[in-house]
Amino acid sequence: MRIEQILQEAVIGAISHLYGAGVEASQITLQKTKKEFTGHYTLVTFSLLKISRKSPEQTAGEIGAWLAEKSPVIAAYNVIKGFLNLSIAPTVWVRLLQDMDAEPQYGFTPVTDDAPLFMVEYSSPNTNKPLHLGHVRNNLLGHALSEVLRANGKKVVKTNIVNDRGIHICKSMLAWQMWGNGETPESTGKKGDHLIGDYYVLFDKKYKEELAALQAQGFSKEEAEAQSLLMEEAREMLRKWEAHDAATVNLWKMMNDWVYAGFDKTYRQMGVSFDKIYYESQTYLAGKEEVLRGLKEGLFYRKGDGSVWADLTSCGLDHKLLLRADGTSVYMTQDIGTARLRFDDYPIDTMIYVVGNEQNYHFQVLSILLDMLGFEFGKGLVHFSYGMVELPEGKMKSREGSVVDADDLMAEMIATARETSQELGKLEGISEEEAEAISRMVGLGALKYFILKVDPKKNMTFNPKESIDFNGNTGPFIQYTHARIQSILRKAAEQGIILPEAMELSVPLSEKEEGLVQLLAEFSPVVKQAGSEYNVSLIGNYVYELVKEYNQFYHDYPILKEEHTALRNFRLMLSKNVALTIKKAMSLFGIDVPERM
Repeated sequence: MRIEQILQEAVIGAISHLYGAGVEASQITLQKTKKEFTGHYTLVTFSLLKISRKSPEQTAGEIGAWLAEKSPVIAAYNVIKGFLNLSIAPTVWVRLLQDMDAEPQYGFTPVTDDAPLFMVEYSSPNTNKPLHLGHVRNNLLGHALSEVLRANGKKVVKTNIVNDRGIHICKSMLAWQMWGNGETPESTGKKGDHLIGDYYVLFDKKYKEELAALQAQGFSKEEAEAQSLLMEEAREMLRKWEAHDAATVNLWKMMNDWVYAGFDKTYRQMGVSFDKIYYESQTYLAGKEEVLRGLKEGLFYRKGDGSVWADLTSCGLDHKLLLRADGTSVYMTQDIGTARLRFDDYPIDTMIYVVGNEQNYHFQVLSILLDMLGFEFGKGLVHFSYGMVELPEGKMKSREGSVVDADDLMAEMIATARETSQELGKLEGISEEEAEAISRMVGLGALKYFILKVDPKKNMTFNPKESIDFNGNTGPFIQYTHARIQSILRKAAEQGIILPEAMELSVPLSEKEEGLVQLLAEFSPVVKQAGSEYNVSLIGNYVYELVKEYNQFYHDYPILKEEHTALRNFRLMLSKNVALTIKKAMSLFGIDVPERM
C-alpha cells in the first residue's frame, strides 16, 4: 500500500475520532511538502473546516496531535496556517524501499486480457520525401505514448498511415520521369526516400522557374499558376493513377518501394516500430464510399461543379470539401475511410492520433463527420496535438530542400556523442565495439530525451549541442548516472557484499535518503499521470529530478566506505533501485542506458 493511502486512512480515523464524522478518501488532500518546510507530506485542512467547525490552525493542530500519538507512521508534525506538515517515521522508508526492491516492475501495471485497447497512430509520412526533424518528434512522441499506455496496463496497437497517393506524390513521379534518366537507389548509392525527395525538390524548382517565365510575359501570379503545364501534367498523372492506368501505377509502385526500404532503415535506427501499417491508396476508396453514402442520405450536398461538401455551420464551423469536382478525394475523405477500416479490424476502445497542432481543426471536423455518418466512435477520437519543432536557425521547408533530414541528424548525434565522450575520457579502457555501442546509445539517447522532456503541447527548438551535454537536464547526464551506479554495484559485488533479505529498520537515515525513497515511490503515480494526461514529458521531468537528487546524495554521503554496515546496505539498495527506476523510465522513451561509461 502506498504511503499516501496509509496517510489517508489515518486521517480518516483521526476525523472520525475527533469530530465524529465520516469522510471519503477523495476529500483528503495530501501533497508533497514544499522544500522550505519540514515534513514529507502536507495535509490541506481547508476542505475539512465544515466538519471540524474550527479554524484551519486548530484543525491542523488537533489532527496532527492525534496522528503523532496514534499512528506509528507519523514521527512528527508542524502546522503552518491551515497546512499540516507530516514527517514520516524512518522505519517506514526502510520498509517501503524493501517493498519496491521486491517488485522489480514497480510502477508498471501488467496488461490483462480484458484491458482496454488503445490504437495510437503516429509517423504518417508522405512517400515523396525522407523523414525529417518534424517526423522525429512525431515518431518519438507516438512511440513513448504507446509505451506509457502499455505501462498503465492498456493493450496498445501502434499504427502508421502512409500517405502514398495524391498530387505531391505525382510531383516526384513526374520529375523523375522527365529528368531522372532512369536513376535508381542502386545506381546513385542513395537511400530510396532521399532519391525521391530530391525529385520533389526538383519539381518545385522547375515549377517556380515556369511561373517566373509566365509572369515575365505579363501574367499575374494566379494566372501563371492556372497556365502552368507542369502542374497540369502532375494533375493528369493523378487522374491516370485513380483510373488505374497500368504504366502510371507501375511507376508509382516502383518509386514507393524505394521509399519504403529507406523508411524502414530510418525507423530501425530510431528504434520505433508499428503493429499495423495502413496505406491511403487502400483507404481512400472506403472514404469515398462513406462520403457518397452520406450524400445519398442527405448528410452532405453536391455543388454545381460536382464537388461534395459538408455543411458544419450548425456546429459553429464552416463548409468542408469532401470530394473535388473531378471526383478525387481529399485528406478528410481518406481519414474517414481509414477510421472505418481500423474499427473494422480492431475492437478499439480509444483511437489516438499523434499529429501536430496545425491539424487541430482537421481532427475537430473528422470527429464531427464520423459522428454524422453514424459511427459511435466518432466523438471519442483523441487528437494528441503537439507543437512544432525548429532549429536555432528557424523553420524548415520540404519543397525547398531546407529540412533537417532524420538520417543525417541521427548520424550527427552519434558522431558528436563519440567526440564528446572521448574528450571527457568516458571511452577509455573499452573496446572499439563497446565505444561504438556507447556512442550510439548516448547520441540517440540525447536526441530522444531532449525532444521528449518538453511538454508536447509546446513548440520547441532542438539544439544538438545542448542535448549532448553531460551535465544538466539531458539524456547523457541521466545515462552517465546509471553507469555510475552500476560501477558502485560491481565494486560491491567484487568486495563480496551481499544485501540481506531483511534490512535493519532502525537504520539512521538522513533527510536526503528519506527524500530519495519518497521520490522512488512517486514513480508509480507519475507513470499513471503521464498515461491519463497523455503527457510523456512528465516521465522526463521525474527521472531528471531523481537523478539530480541522487547525484547530490552521492556527493555528500559515502556508500561503499560507510562503516555502519546496515547504513551501507541501505545505501546500496537505494542506489540499486534508483538505477532500476532510471532504466524503466528511460525505456518508456525508447532510450537504452549503459552499464559502464
